[in-house]
Amino acid sequence: MIRFTRKLVRGAGTLALAIGICTAANAEDIIVDNITLIDGTGQPEQTGMSVGVEDGRITFVTPTAVAPAVSGRHVDGSGKFLMPGLMDVHIHLQGARGGDGKRMVGVERKKGETEAPAPDFFYDAKAAHELGLQALASYLYSGVTTVYDAGNVPQHIMGLRAEERAGKILSPRIFATGNLVTSPNGHGSQMAIKIEDWARDRQKLLDYLDEQKPDIVKLTYDEHGWGTRPMIDKFPIELMQQIIYEINLHGLRTTAHTSSELRATEAIFAGIDSLAHPVIQGPITEEFARLLGAKKVPVATTLTIGEGYSRLVEHPEFLDQPLYRASLSAEAIRKLREETAPQWKERGWTWWMKVMTPVAQENMRMIDADGGIVAIATDQTIGPAVHREMELMQAAGVPAARIVVMATLNGAKHLGKDDVLGSIEPGKFADMVLLDADPTVDIDNAKRIVWVMKNGKLIDEDKLPLAGGQRPLRRSQR
Repeated sequence: MIRFTRKLVRGAGTLALAIGICTAANAEDIIVDNITLIDGTGQPEQTGMSVGVEDGRITFVTPTAVAPAVSGRHVDGSGKFLMPGLMDVHIHLQGARGGDGKRMVGVERKKGETEAPAPDFFYDAKAAHELGLQALASYLYSGVTTVYDAGNVPQHIMGLRAEERAGKILSPRIFATGNLVTSPNGHGSQMAIKIEDWARDRQKLLDYLDEQKPDIVKLTYDEHGWGTRPMIDKFPIELMQQIIYEINLHGLRTTAHTSSELRATEAIFAGIDSLAHPVIQGPITEEFARLLGAKKVPVATTLTIGEGYSRLVEHPEFLDQPLYRASLSAEAIRKLREETAPQWKERGWTWWMKVMTPVAQENMRMIDADGGIVAIATDQTIGPAVHREMELMQAAGVPAARIVVMATLNGAKHLGKDDVLGSIEPGKFADMVLLDADPTVDIDNAKRIVWVMKNGKLIDEDKLPLAGGQRPLRRSQR
């Protein structure tokens, strides 16, 4: 099929291997006809369009009336809307646990133990793997075709990443950090590579890069941590510059956990490639918004992680939404309602985050308005959260059409993969979602999923190991 376009994508396989992206094996040639195209670039939607897919890549985008007569499976998209697959560029995949960065689900360490017993550890890893697969399925079911895990137990997330890239599991594309990099006693230091003296500790960083092979390295640079905790350690700015420079020399991007305008600004001038959070400690200045517009340093939204506490306490009915029912087991939903919500109600943290989330929403709106790269991210563990994240941006006054870009092409820019991901353009990987309502009118319509495609393959929802059990096949109903 579509042999005349071969030059468009020549070399894409080599590029995919270079950046660690799984290419399609035995993907079916598909032509989606008669769709309204929302290509992710921000240009106006186009009606009556066709998109061709071969070997997992997009080969043509053209009006259906003049589409080439090629072989392959034709899918009629009349009355439907085709957009790029969603991206969540800050998650912490469920399955692993423990601040030491080693324990897995199901094992409680006894007093005095430094490691879990070996037999339990292996059983534990199996349980973690199962939970991880369920979470990954929830992302695909929610229309998310790419995730970036911004800190996790290395053997958990890197193992799943390897399986995804080998095509062994049903999963969105996984980019991952593994361990964080921070100062001793800094934010996240329990699961981090700790650097204090460059001459002495540089080798620890090099070993981490070699052993875990992170896609992006996440540094923490925040004396507040995340919230109103007592002051904690952070890097001296000169040390942070050295770390970023070394990581960039290895061809890798960096992202930084910051929560204040001051530390975010310092991180930007230290050379950071992206910011893992919005400023949440207070309103930003117009100068900071303009700085991000000029520097084009992508910023992840991560509003849902803070808003989620009070939302569960005050509006637990969101758990009845179909995407949550699919993504969580009945027992998990019961525990959230009956056990977790009462605990969170008593936490001061819950109400601090409720107060500060609107501040962060306005901060992100300002950055987008000044030309900054805002990327949708949740800091959560399952797929439906990405839709809440987009709702919060819409509530902040950002037009739905802009939010589509934030959830697609801007996410790819955050990852440094916008040359191959994030939009529906010839030569890019065919990660797409078909909807039966227009997400540029109301971002809530992004939930109206007919089917999801990753790597040129339509996801078989019957095979998704969803925690909520098997769901009716959506594309058979619409």
